[in-house]
Amino acid sequence: MAKKLLKRWMPDPAKVRNHASLQFLGTVLHDPNLFHLNRTSVSRAFFVGIFICFLPIPGQMGLAALCALWFRANLPISAALVWISNPVTMPAMFYACYKLGLWILNAPHRPFHFELSIEWITSELSFLLPPLLLGSLICALFFACLSFLIINQLWRWNVSKTWQKRIEDRLKRKQQP
Repeated sequence: MAKKLLKRWMPDPAKVRNHASLQFLGTVLHDPNLFHLNRTSVSRAFFVGIFICFLPIPGQMGLAALCALWFRANLPISAALVWISNPVTMPAMFYACYKLGLWILNAPHRPFHFELSIEWITSELSFLLPPLLLGSLICALFFACLSFLIINQLWRWNVSKTWQKRIEDRLKRKQQP
């Protein structure tokens, strides 16, 4: 089961709570949902992590951790999921978000010529940012909701399958002499 595999990789909650650099949070880290692997906290963690990974902002892990605290989601999973948008996948993700934003805004596609200069950044940013932000927010919301629903249903299916197996095993034991 994935729960057992995840538990092996998860950090020890006591170590995280007692870490010197996190003492400013006080008792916020003592919420049990931040480290437990249950359907609610893991589904919320997927929502938070995948939503944040689609946003074109720096500091995604820190923001995901803060949102996990706010929404009482599993903290390690939320922070780890933002690495879906890593340096390899980020260009494709953000280009697709940009194209979606262009399509929704019905804006014309402009030829892209990159220059490493302040003039280029200030002139082109006003054209690139609105479609990128709109597309990123739409993709973030869509994929976050989709992942929330999928994880929630997979968890329910796995629990019902486990209970069904328990019932079958119990019946087999009763039938054996």
